Amino acid sequence: MLVCCFLDIFRHMKMVICSWGCLIILCFQSVFGQKKEAGPVIKDFGKVWNVQNADYPTKTGQEFKVVFDVMNSPDNPSQRNASIETAARFLNMHAQSGVPVAQLHVALVVHNKASKDLITNEAYQNRFGIDNPNAEMIAQLLDADVDILFCGQSSISRNFPKNELIPGVQLALSAMTALIQLQNEGYSFIKF
Repeated sequence: MLVCCFLDIFRHMKMVICSWGCLIILCFQSVFGQKKEAGPVIKDFGKVWNVQNADYPTKTGQEFKVVFDVMNSPDNPSQRNASIETAARFLNMHAQSGVPVAQLHVALVVHNKASKDLITNEAYQNRFGIDNPNAEMIAQLLDADVDILFCGQSSISRNFPKNELIPGVQLALSAMTALIQLQNEGYSFIKF
């Protein structure tokens, strides 16, 4: 009987704590009311937070040249590659913060496990039985003038030939070559 009484009290306390927790979360969201948003450059991907009153201000008159080194990819072929989406976040957050799109220059150098993320839906279907979850995001990045460079060494070693690549993806001699050349052209290196 005493055990049943404690169990009832425990269940009641658990409900009260959960209810208060949900109420606090709802109040926090309604007070701060902020949500991540995509766009204006990449409309369907790259959601970011709007940061107000930053102590280290963004120099909106500056040119931003960045190259992302993307070598990893989720093991699950149905998952989108968050490292590739970083380029969409970079473009959207800077455009939302007032940097003109003409001053944003982005390149992705893709190799290793991420090789599979650059192939067409047809090639992806043949290998994994589903459409490439990255295809639309890559198309939108290419439409935004992002250079997507694929390592030729990964192409051969991982058996992802050029004819299976999403149109617009460029084949390079190697990821190393592309990274060096882009850095020599003033692109800042970011590793993901």
